[in-house]
Amino acid sequence: MSTTAMGQTPDLSTKPASAATIAAQAAERAALPRENGKDAGFAAQGFVATRADPIIRNKDGKPVWNLAAYDWMKGDAPATVNPSLWRHMSILRKNGLFKLADGMWQVRGFDVSNMTVIAGKTGWILIDPLTNRETSAAALELVNQQLGTRPIVAVIYTHSHADHFGGIRGIVSPEEIKTGKVTILAPEHFIKETASENVIAGPAMGRRATFQFGAALAPGPSGQMGSGIGSAVAAGEITLIAPTDTITKTGEQRTIDGVSMEFQMVPQTEAPAELNVMFPDRKTLVIGEIATCSLHNILTPRGAQVRDALAWAGYLTEAIRLYADRTDTVAASHCWPHFGKSEVRNYLTLQRDNYKYLHDQTVRLMNKGLTQAEIAEALVPPPALTNEWTNRGYYGTYSHNSKAIYQRYLGWYDANPANLNPHPPAERARLYVEAMGGAERVMAIAQAAMTKGDYRWSSDILNQLVFADPQNANARALLADSYEQQGYQSEAATWRNMFLSAAHDLREGPKPGSSTTSLDMISAIPTDLLLDSIATRLDPAVIGSAALALNFNFSDRNEKARVTVENAVMISEMGEAHAKPAVTLTGPRQFFLGLFFLKLPLAQLEAAGLKIEGDRTAIEALQAAIETPPNVFNIVTP
Repeated sequence: MSTTAMGQTPDLSTKPASAATIAAQAAERAALPRENGKDAGFAAQGFVATRADPIIRNKDGKPVWNLAAYDWMKGDAPATVNPSLWRHMSILRKNGLFKLADGMWQVRGFDVSNMTVIAGKTGWILIDPLTNRETSAAALELVNQQLGTRPIVAVIYTHSHADHFGGIRGIVSPEEIKTGKVTILAPEHFIKETASENVIAGPAMGRRATFQFGAALAPGPSGQMGSGIGSAVAAGEITLIAPTDTITKTGEQRTIDGVSMEFQMVPQTEAPAELNVMFPDRKTLVIGEIATCSLHNILTPRGAQVRDALAWAGYLTEAIRLYADRTDTVAASHCWPHFGKSEVRNYLTLQRDNYKYLHDQTVRLMNKGLTQAEIAEALVPPPALTNEWTNRGYYGTYSHNSKAIYQRYLGWYDANPANLNPHPPAERARLYVEAMGGAERVMAIAQAAMTKGDYRWSSDILNQLVFADPQNANARALLADSYEQQGYQSEAATWRNMFLSAAHDLREGPKPGSSTTSLDMISAIPTDLLLDSIATRLDPAVIGSAALALNFNFSDRNEKARVTVENAVMISEMGEAHAKPAVTLTGPRQFFLGLFFLKLPLAQLEAAGLKIEGDRTAIEALQAAIETPPNVFNIVTP
């Protein structure tokens, strides 16, 4: 552990497990459930083959995925990895093509998510084509190599998260969709929710996701250990093609290429728009993401809408009632499947009970007056739930989820006026450090806490010191050491990633992360939602008191919009036009994307064919006031 004195050069190296961490890992190991080999058996069952070359590359030859990234995992857990997480990742890292049932397979381990493959009479039906073009194409290549090449006849998106649709252009082309060769099915409101999460809030979520998934960390005993429901998120190109068929209610059925399907709508659970698919002839339920190999997130650390834990449990109850007696195999779009009727029922029941217990007991304590932090500390699941390995918190945690449930009902404010209008973080930190006696005193207290193994307290006060004085290299180094030990001890892969990513940022500085807001995704979003997204980037300091009236004509879509800017607010109305606009712009929608998302010069777009009628200074003023969000911002420093 670092003992850097004030004024000395800080030690920025990765540290081994401390004595306190070694003791914590031993206590964790002693308290774990009995190993019965069931999960490892299910994860290996039906294995067909995997890729000969473990490296998946993009068109430029750059690696985007490594199937061998965790091959170094041998034997027992090192002291730097929680033993429960080590066991979990040793199972989760298995990759390749696996048989689920007659005529059904999954490709697992080629991305954070799974691709499910169903053989129809003539072609393939695919569920959730992974996160990006490259891994999706590699998965389909493996399928065709091992099972025989077939055309794709349909693709199903289970929900509106990028790891369940982003690889679509790796397996089908827009032309195949336009000509009707391929059908794309998705739940109701899929595109709206995709826009909300990946475009409107995409920049902030993308940066936070680098912490949740450990994007800057290399897999290793002191580094990234998966995400809890998969290895990591692949680094390739995220794409999107809009659905051609929408599922709106539970019980809807489709028969495609001779394959019968029944759908269950499960909105406001793991995603705002989500569904499950039952294949009655094959006695297999694809449960999407509402039942996995871990407790999931009611509020994902990367940020999203708070999910409905009560509805989540209710939909699992419905799934048990509708499908359990007809299901021999249940498979999710993450993790491994479960086989056998009794196992299917037991698995779904315990998953359901986990979310119901979380919800009910959080609300019970909330109604007794406990706050978010107090509930998170007090709420412990019963052994009947945590003795089932797949109910443990590798991705979501009771601590984080109980706070989310509280937030859903009561919001962030805990009713204590001291928390109603506190100083902002940097000013509060300055006062905090001053009250404690200055930087050297804070460092001494933190070092003593770390020696005792109280990393929660040391990181709390060191965080104040870093925010009060971001240039204090010794404080940053010691805070990194404190975060690192907490990461080593974390059972949740997400918590490990966030602690270790924080340590990485403090030692090396933040690195730009990937974003789900790809140009391809933006291109697939309806125009009204795109204009709403542009409005969220309007900088009031730049636009000032300007009052603008603009008409936009999207010539390739036969769409028009009336855009009004006043009071530093941008309002868009589809299908309308100003009678006396300051300026009218006409051209394909891609020109408008270039204008506002790529910030291309107006003259360049004019040369390409954008028609501008009227006062060009109006559109110049609007473009100048539209910000391009940064792909990196500080998290663990001001």
